[in-house]
Amino acid sequence: MSRGGGKGISLKDKLDGNELDLSLCDLNEVPVRELAALPKATVLDLSCNNLISLPSDFCSLMHLVKLDLSKNRLQQLPLDFGRLVNLQHLDLLNNRLVTLPVSFAQLKNLKWLDLKDNPLDPVLAKVAGDCLDENQCKQAAVKVLQHMKAIQSEQDRQRQRKLQAEREMEKRREAEQRAKEAQERELRKREKAEEKERRRREYDAQKAAKQELEKKAKKETVHTRKPASSSRPPQPPRHKPSWSRSVLRVLLFVLFCILCTLAACKLTELQHQPLCVSVNTLYEDVVAALQNHKTLQNMLQHNSQQ
Repeated sequence: MSRGGGKGISLKDKLDGNELDLSLCDLNEVPVRELAALPKATVLDLSCNNLISLPSDFCSLMHLVKLDLSKNRLQQLPLDFGRLVNLQHLDLLNNRLVTLPVSFAQLKNLKWLDLKDNPLDPVLAKVAGDCLDENQCKQAAVKVLQHMKAIQSEQDRQRQRKLQAEREMEKRREAEQRAKEAQERELRKREKAEEKERRRREYDAQKAAKQELEKKAKKETVHTRKPASSSRPPQPPRHKPSWSRSVLRVLLFVLFCILCTLAACKLTELQHQPLCVSVNTLYEDVVAALQNHKTLQNMLQHNSQQ
C-alpha cells in the first residue's frame, strides 16, 4: 500500500478482528487489491486521507458492511457504487460531493448515512437533511434511498420511452423502407409491362407490314399474268406465215407486175416505147419457146404411145 510519503504499510497490522483502520494514513489512492485479499475486513475506515476519487474496482469490495470516507476530497463516487449491496453504514462527511450515482438506489441494506458538509445539489441536500444524531442519520439513509430510487425509476422510464421511441422510429423506417421497396417493385413491374406492350406493338406492326408486303407482291404477280376472269373467249393462236408462202406471194406479185406491164405494152400507146418493145419481144420469144416445148412434149408423148 502506498502513502503520500512513499512508505509501505502492512494491512494485516491494521486489521483488528473485522475492522480495518486506514485513517490518517495520508492515502492518495485506495489499495483495492490488498483489501480484496482481506474479505474478513467488513468494516473499513478510510477517513482523514487525501482521496480525490475511488477506482471503479473499489465496488468489487462487496463484503463491506461499514465504510467511513469522511474528511477526504472526493468529488464523485463510482457509477456502479450500488454494487456494494451489503453496505449498511456510510459516512461521507466533509467531502466535495455534489450528486450521487443513480446506482446508489441499489444499496437496499443501507441504514445509516451522513452527507453533511458537502456542496450537494439543493434538492439532494434538502432530502438528506441534517445528520446531527443517530435518528437523523437513519432518516437520511431512508430518504436518500427513496429519492435515488425515484430518480432511477424516472431514468428507467426515460430510457424505456427512448427505447420505445427508437423502436417506433425503427418500425417507421422499416415501414417506409418496405413501402419504398414495394413502390420500386410496382414501378419495375409497370415498366416491365410497358416494355412488353411496346415490344408487342412493334411485333404487330412488323407482322402487319410483312403481310402488306406479301399482299402487294401477290397483286403485282397477278397483274403480270393474263387475267383469268376475262369474259372474252380465248383467241386461236395465229400461225406465223411460212417461208414458202412468203416466196409464193412475192412470185405472184412479180407475175402480177409482169402481166400489168404486158397489158400496158400491148394495149396502150406505150407499145412503141423502147421498154415496151423489149418487153413485147421478150414475151413473143417466151411464147415461142413454150410452144416449141409443147410440140416436143406432144412428140414424145406420141412416140411413147407407139
